[in-house]
Amino acid sequence: MLGIAELSNSLIVELPYLCFTMATIFPLSEGQFTIGHDKIFIPFNEETDVLNDRATGSLHVEVQPFLVVTDLDVIVLDTGLGFSSKNGQLQIHENIAAHGYKPEDITKVLMSHLHKDHAGCMVYSDDNGMVKATFPSADYYIYRAEADYALQTGAPSYFTQDIEPLFATNQIKWLDGEEGMIDGYIQFRHSGGHCPQHIVYLIDDGTDKVFYGGDEAPQLKQLKIKYIAKYDFDGKKAMNLRAQYAEEGTREGWQFLFYHDVKMPVAKL
Repeated sequence: MLGIAELSNSLIVELPYLCFTMATIFPLSEGQFTIGHDKIFIPFNEETDVLNDRATGSLHVEVQPFLVVTDLDVIVLDTGLGFSSKNGQLQIHENIAAHGYKPEDITKVLMSHLHKDHAGCMVYSDDNGMVKATFPSADYYIYRAEADYALQTGAPSYFTQDIEPLFATNQIKWLDGEEGMIDGYIQFRHSGGHCPQHIVYLIDDGTDKVFYGGDEAPQLKQLKIKYIAKYDFDGKKAMNLRAQYAEEGTREGWQFLFYHDVKMPVAKL
């Protein structure tokens, strides 16, 4: 799927959410946040808040899962923080409904990794305190080694109470190996730069390609500028992977999905 090459200068074309032959892409923004060394996500309003007023070293990020609709599936890529709106509804349910879909319509949930800001809404508690799958009809695709690592590691990066209830259900589809294929058109690959068992996805119908790199390609600027990020498990590997993705994606015309980009959720290099 991927070959390492140096990042080249590329024309960036903004694609907020566009219809392609294969897929329609909807960013599901949960808002902007800052996150510091304590790994707590604090809401951030660009009109009223000042980044320098936050704790030293705080990062300014968006949190946005994605809805990708293909001829075969209605897919959610990562599940967000699990917050509820003011009326008590799950924010991700409301965001999906705004695009004309219901939780029951989702057929696949593809998880890049299980950090709390990506896996916080795999399950939820209803009004009676019952823990339920956020998407009751979906298969959840999870890298088995990442699940094991999450359970062993725990807080503050992993909230096991948000992920473990799903592990014993028949909705889980475990992914194994360094790479593999889901239903003949979704490729996954173990990457391991941001966290040891991170994976990335390429949705490819043979004509159009949608790439989701999770936290190994979280923002557009990281594909334009080579640098080592302190928050990555293996910063040098993650940097090289981003260059690799940018080179491959430019050559093959990928649509990139950026989970943490505050300006451009979808772009083509």
